[in-house]
Amino acid sequence: MSPKISVIMPVYNVQKFVKQAIESVLSQTFTDFELIIINDCATDNSLRICQKIIDPRIRIINHVENKGLAAARNTGIRHALGKYVAFIDSDDMWHTEKLQRHCTHLDENSKVGISFSRSSFMSYEGKTIDFYQMPQLTNIDAAHLLCRNPVGNGSAPVIRRETFDNIRFQAVYKYELYSCYFDEKFRQSEDIECWLRIVATTKWKMEGLPQPLTYYRLNHGGLSANLLKQLASWEQMINKARYFAPKLLKRHENIARAYQLRYLARQAIRMKDGKMAAKLATQALQTSPKILIDEMGRTISTVSAAYLQWILPAICYHWCESVGHKIIGLIQKYKIIRDGVSSAFL
Repeated sequence: MSPKISVIMPVYNVQKFVKQAIESVLSQTFTDFELIIINDCATDNSLRICQKIIDPRIRIINHVENKGLAAARNTGIRHALGKYVAFIDSDDMWHTEKLQRHCTHLDENSKVGISFSRSSFMSYEGKTIDFYQMPQLTNIDAAHLLCRNPVGNGSAPVIRRETFDNIRFQAVYKYELYSCYFDEKFRQSEDIECWLRIVATTKWKMEGLPQPLTYYRLNHGGLSANLLKQLASWEQMINKARYFAPKLLKRHENIARAYQLRYLARQAIRMKDGKMAAKLATQALQTSPKILIDEMGRTISTVSAAYLQWILPAICYHWCESVGHKIIGLIQKYKIIRDGVSSAFL
C-alpha cells in the first residue's frame, strides 16, 4: 500500500542540521508516511549523514547536478506516492504531532488544498525562542496571500497531491520533457509563486492550524545584497503573476510591494544592517502609506526598530530589542493559548 503522506526534504550542504531534521520526521506520532530525501549535489557530509539513518520509510534520490530548491521539490513530488505532500527544509524541525494534525485537517476539510501551521522560531544553534509566526489562518484569498504570505516558510505546508496536479505544467530540460509544479526559473520566491498560482487559479482553499507545529531556524547574519536579490525575485514573481492574475495585480500590486519591502526591512534588522533596514522601511511607506493604516502596530514597530538600529549604539539597541522581543513573545503566547492551543505546544 502507498503511504498516506509523502514528506519531501531537499538537502544541500546542511551537515550540521540534517540529522535533527530527519529525526523530527521519523519521530512523528503519525507513522503512515514516506520520507523522500532529494540530494541536490551536496558537497559536504550531508548525504553520508542521511545514508547512515536506516528506516524503511526513507528514500534518497540524487540529482546529477545542483538545480536548486524548486527543482528538488519537483523531483520529490514526481516520486511521491502519498495522497498528501509535506515539505520540510533540511535545517528546520517539526513538532511530533505535525503530520497527524495536518492529516486530520485535510481529511475533515475536503475543500482545503493547502494546510499550514504557525511556526516557532529557533536560534541557529537549535534553541527554541518565545517568538512565533502569527499569520491569518482562515479566509485567505489571493490578495491576502500576495501581500502577506501566511504560510511563512517552506517547512509549514502540507498539500493535497490533487492540488499539485491541478497546477502541473510541462518543462524541458536537456531535451527531456518533465512535469513541474514549482517554477524552476526561481531560486527565491518559488514558494509564494506556487501558492499564489494555486489560490488564484484553482478552487482550492488555504487554511492554517493555530498550533506552532514547525520550528523555523534563524540563520546567522547574511549579506544585505541578498535582500536586493530577494526583492528582484519577488518582482519576477509579480511579472509572472500578471499573466495568470491580471485583475489581482491591478488592484493589489502596489500595496503588496510595500508589504514585501517592510518584510525585507525586518530581515535587514535581523542582519543588524540598520542603514539598509531604514532605507527599505522608508521605501515601504513611500510605496503605499496604506500599510500604516492596515497594520499600524507592525509597521510602526518595523520603522522604529530600523531607525533605532541605524542611529543608536549597538549595546543600546540590543537592550531595546531584547525588551521588545520579550513583550511581543508574551503577547503571542497569550494569543495562541486564547485560540485554544495547549501550553504543551509552547
